[in-house]
Amino acid sequence: MPEYARALVWFRRDLRDYDHAALYHALKQAREVVCAFVFDREILDPLPDPADRRVEFIHASVAELQQALQARGGGLVVRYGAARDEIVQLAGEFQADAVFFNHDDDPAALARDAAVEAALRGCDIAVHHYKDAVIFEREEVLTAGKTPFSVFTPYKNAWLKALTPFYLRAYPVDAYVDRLAPQSSPIPDLQDMGFAFTNLRELKLPAGMSGGARLFEDFLQRIDRYQESRNFPAVKGPSYLSAHLRFGTVSIRQLAAAAYQHGRRGAQTWLSELIWRDFYHQILAHRPDVASGHAFKRQYDTLPWPNPPGHFEAWCEARTGYPLIDAAMRQLNQTGYMHNRLRMVTASFLTKDLLVDWRLGERYFADKLIDFDLAANSGGWQWAASVGCDAQPWFRIFNPVTQSEKFDPEGKFIRRYLPELAGVPEKYIHAPWTLAAAEQTRLGVVMGDTYPAPLVDHAAQRAQALALFKSARASDTAADALPDR
Repeated sequence: MPEYARALVWFRRDLRDYDHAALYHALKQAREVVCAFVFDREILDPLPDPADRRVEFIHASVAELQQALQARGGGLVVRYGAARDEIVQLAGEFQADAVFFNHDDDPAALARDAAVEAALRGCDIAVHHYKDAVIFEREEVLTAGKTPFSVFTPYKNAWLKALTPFYLRAYPVDAYVDRLAPQSSPIPDLQDMGFAFTNLRELKLPAGMSGGARLFEDFLQRIDRYQESRNFPAVKGPSYLSAHLRFGTVSIRQLAAAAYQHGRRGAQTWLSELIWRDFYHQILAHRPDVASGHAFKRQYDTLPWPNPPGHFEAWCEARTGYPLIDAAMRQLNQTGYMHNRLRMVTASFLTKDLLVDWRLGERYFADKLIDFDLAANSGGWQWAASVGCDAQPWFRIFNPVTQSEKFDPEGKFIRRYLPELAGVPEKYIHAPWTLAAAEQTRLGVVMGDTYPAPLVDHAAQRAQALALFKSARASDTAADALPDR
């Protein structure tokens, strides 16, 4: 028999009505379940740009979730305010005996959830929370010595060893949907919350559960080619599901199960990417300090980044003079998305070529990316800057020209986002400054005029980056002769 007369389910980064841990447990344990979502002002108010694609994506996904729950005989109560206050008020308003929600290991979310739980328990309201955003979390995959992994490959091996069909099984929400309460409320307009519509609808990123399902179905038709195509930004290689994973409009169990059961090389490679996501989430759970600007490798916490004046701004504004870098930054600025290979290359360029503190780049990505995830963003930036767990070795530095030649060989991606270089021959598209001056004039592509001259010389900056890291590693051996990647 159900334990509670009425429960409240608090939706957060899990905007779907199926395979949902908290929703399933609430439906199973209560005779009636009210569903709620809060546009949390403590998150929204500090956002720097009112034209934030993430807020529009969430808004559209919440609207679809409400419609889906109503189609099941339920509903979704939506509020705009501080979630730590609104959830307690909603629990009282609906006379809930218990509140259910899914975990979020972001430090700010943990502090908020602890405050909410304390307030609810003070009102004699039970609180239940569950794992939902990852396959394994927190203490579930540890070393033989019961400590967290800090290197990915051993973590992946332990993750795969621990995996059983149980962890991939969907929560059978459908079995109890008759217990959904038909409680709904109007959804606040974006403008009323201080936000504006963006170009989201023009991008190939449909929101909501239906958008996630369409992208997943499309990717399954291409998954066998994922290993070969994933690194080429001009090719339709990635799954494009990262924003849907971030906001839970798809189920991680559904995705991991499909990859695991498919079994072939492309699917195995994609499963490894999903395991990387779990890896970074468990790092955040055990080392929350990495979310507040601290390097995982503490010896690099106070690395004296030169931060040359104007370099960070040129990187943000796609004015570095390196076509692949500038094209990637335009993709980010224009769409809120950046290809994963380019995230690594642009981060390496900012830190190792421009010698700018990785924290500035991490924050810029956090402001711009639709799929911004604190654990993955922090992990990825520290990897590229060689200050994180299982990071890119400090002496291996991406060469922006050879990376361009290797992963955008015909310059298709570059020309897409840098139309001013459209007429540059393929031979020179990766380093247009090597064109003779007369040829630049003939083509109408003049370095320093129609397109920026290179902001820095890669070879010289590489030497400075090596010296910077050597200064923090007295015992390091010389590595100047190692080739660029």
